[in-house]
Amino acid sequence: MNTQKVAISIPADLVASIDTISKKRGLSRSRFISNVLQEKMSQERNRSIRFAYDRVFSDEDICREQLEFASRLEGTGNLEGQEW
Repeated sequence: MNTQKVAISIPADLVASIDTISKKRGLSRSRFISNVLQEKMSQERNRSIRFAYDRVFSDEDICREQLEFASRLEGTGNLEGQEW
């Protein structure tokens, strides 16, 4: 993994909590903070995807079009491409 050092200011009580948890998990402070940040970034990406999905499917015209298309596919009796 390619890493880069950064300097940030963190309240002392938060550093103490980080140190306590990272020691219990057998991780360095740096690894623990990296793991937490990776998890947070993953959550943020998922939130962005959900927001975009919700925005698209809250459009009544698009929703109606998708439902009509799905109904047409169901009526064909062909399950190809619908492995899910």
